[in-house]
Amino acid sequence: MAYDYEYFKKAVLDLTKIDLDAYKEKQMKRRIDTLIAKNKITGYDNYVAALKKDSRMFEEFVNYLTINVSEFYRNPEQWQIMDREIIPDLIKRFGKNLKIWSAACSTGDEPYSLVMALSRHLPLNQIKIYATDLDKQVIAKAKRGLYVEKSIASVPDDFKKKYFTKVGPSYQISNEIKSRVEFKEHNLLKDTYPTDYHLIVCRNVLIYFTEEAKDEVFRKFQRSLKSGGFLFIGSTEQIINHKEIGYFRKSAFYYQKAL
Repeated sequence: MAYDYEYFKKAVLDLTKIDLDAYKEKQMKRRIDTLIAKNKITGYDNYVAALKKDSRMFEEFVNYLTINVSEFYRNPEQWQIMDREIIPDLIKRFGKNLKIWSAACSTGDEPYSLVMALSRHLPLNQIKIYATDLDKQVIAKAKRGLYVEKSIASVPDDFKKKYFTKVGPSYQISNEIKSRVEFKEHNLLKDTYPTDYHLIVCRNVLIYFTEEAKDEVFRKFQRSLKSGGFLFIGSTEQIINHKEIGYFRKSAFYYQKAL
């Protein structure tokens, strides 16, 4: 079985450019085995053959692999720090033309939350978020901007009224907010990182990565930030060696690039 999974990892890298060696093996293998069983396929070799032939199954696999769990204003108390401390600090330090990257943005909840948070401090037409994800399916969903009620539960009431319209059981985010975000495909483990950012947001994604992969990504984010810029990570994550990499820990989930 070990040989089979090694073969499978190589095949997945060829097919999707996703390197499964960078993910925690026990967790990822369990997820993949569950999906293979759900599709009533026996063996990794047969599943790879099916992925090559069946585009629906291939899209399902990539979507399942990239673990898309997101919501607006996730951990609201951390967004209060963003509003009270981080955004004012960034504007004071860098001015109003801020470069912001929402990495591994999933279905758009986070970059759209960023636009709303920034709108308390800046006019909408001055806000631009660069948002990336590995999975083109979730990017398509993000661009549609249609969400279930649970996803927007933590959105401040004034923003819910102002920027969301009820459509059947779902909620459509306004074009005013959507137009401030540019979505692109990007693989954190493989692609070149953009540079000169004032704020990078990447939350609750790296917990699935190996320690080596996490370290590499945190170092690359550090190089992508301007001195004094911030990295905002998830409530399940921490950068243990932040001083060695070149970060100052501003608060539990905000790390500032050393000045």
